[in-house]
Amino acid sequence: MTALALLAGAAETVAAATPLPDSAAGAAVMGVFKYNFAAQFLSRVIPFLYNGWFVRQLSADDCAAYALQLPLFINCVLFLSREGFRRACLRNTSGSGDVLSDEEILKVAWMIIPFGLLVTFIGSLFVFRVKKLKFSDPYAKATLIIGFACILELLAEPLYILSQTKKYYIIRVYTEPAATLLRCLTTYIFIKGHIKVEKLVVFALSQVVYAACIFVGYWAYFLLFTNIRIFYLLPFRLSTLMVYDKQLLHMCILFTGQTFRKLILQEGEKFVLVWFDTPYNQAAYGLVDKLGSLVVRIVFLPFEESSYATFTQLASGQTPQNISNLEGSLLGALKLIMLIGLVVISFGPSYSYTLLNLLYGGRYSDGEATAVLRYYCVYIICLAMNGTSEAFLHSVANENQLKQSNDMLLLFSAIYIVLNVIFIKSAGAVGLIAANSINMILRITYSALFIKDYFKGSFSFRRCLPAGWGVLLISGVTTAFSERIFLNRNRFKQTLPIHMAIGIMCLVFSLLEIYRGEKQFLLSIITSLKGHNKRT
Repeated sequence: MTALALLAGAAETVAAATPLPDSAAGAAVMGVFKYNFAAQFLSRVIPFLYNGWFVRQLSADDCAAYALQLPLFINCVLFLSREGFRRACLRNTSGSGDVLSDEEILKVAWMIIPFGLLVTFIGSLFVFRVKKLKFSDPYAKATLIIGFACILELLAEPLYILSQTKKYYIIRVYTEPAATLLRCLTTYIFIKGHIKVEKLVVFALSQVVYAACIFVGYWAYFLLFTNIRIFYLLPFRLSTLMVYDKQLLHMCILFTGQTFRKLILQEGEKFVLVWFDTPYNQAAYGLVDKLGSLVVRIVFLPFEESSYATFTQLASGQTPQNISNLEGSLLGALKLIMLIGLVVISFGPSYSYTLLNLLYGGRYSDGEATAVLRYYCVYIICLAMNGTSEAFLHSVANENQLKQSNDMLLLFSAIYIVLNVIFIKSAGAVGLIAANSINMILRITYSALFIKDYFKGSFSFRRCLPAGWGVLLISGVTTAFSERIFLNRNRFKQTLPIHMAIGIMCLVFSLLEIYRGEKQFLLSIITSLKGHNKRT
């Protein structure tokens, strides 16, 4: 849908202009989102169904580690190790503006491994020091095993980058869902087989299985299903060992510096929660984050990745035609992301209690988790807008503008940390979401100012607001009254059907109104999809 929205927006804005070449913004770009979405959908829905069962097997302390602490460790290690390299290598241009060869990209991409080893070592040492662990502790064992899993997954990262540059998107569709399924099956076998292993260690071992599947999947694809030999994938020769593209490495360092700031902004509230709050509240927030991030990971993450790829392609050359196409693409992406976000805001809060009760029972739905999930639904639209707008900034900004963006991220990080500490003491986990929302609004504002300046004031954000938004808000009020009047928590199963029926009717009516108001925009997306399917 991202690529489709991008093209649809471009079609609306530059209808009279020459259409974009198929190779640049047609089949290739649509393929980016289609495969990214498929991979995320399959790899997120499987654990979503599995989490409801596994959480019921855990104590509050173990649930806090499973839902928040250990995933936080994994995200920190992988994000810091590879995100900067991904951003730089996928721009795929040298200092002179020429397209880099695969060998030049791989030489720099393989530097992820030593850097990842360093990050993993420092991260593990930090966890041991903060929690005062001994090697015999289950948490210590889990941390070390997960560290190994992260390194194993990073060994496939250069091939992931190569697959993106060569447009081998299908690898991800098969590899990530298979790895996720095997991870869930590993945990299920250990728990149901009554194997005497600590549950945290079970989670860590399942992460190793996931990483091994990623590693084997990428290497097997390149060695068995392409004409590429292993010597091509390992471009290290004694005579040219120190010959690499210095500008590309410089961009990797620049993006990695930005990654540290982004990590604080993305995961800062979890650090504060681990530091200041109880295991029960950590578990509740972790479970809500898993539910809320389901939409983020399935839709918005591939949306952001596809937007970045599309904007990078369209930004090549500063001709009036390219700038016009770029403006239309950004407009289409923001409109579609706003539409999805408004649907979540309208229906998410009224059905937060219902979802938590069905998945995890009254243990968490009757506590703070319901309020947290309600506020998270509002926060999601901020995440979506920020992801797309920053993807545009990172794809078109020059080196000086990226450095300025890094400096602003550092300022936002400082504000964000202060807000987290203040708000968690006054409002708990809900305060963390409020701090996150303020942080996202600051970042969106900065990106919006950059976009205005880039298009010299011609870009209008009002055009990003989709038709039917008023009907969606009315539906949100209606479902809120439905929950308050009809849904009885003491008679949950008996009163749930009428609450669900009202929600479904409101959703259908809202979708019809949106289709009526945005018919041309939606039809252009469908037409683009059909055209892409015929080509593929």
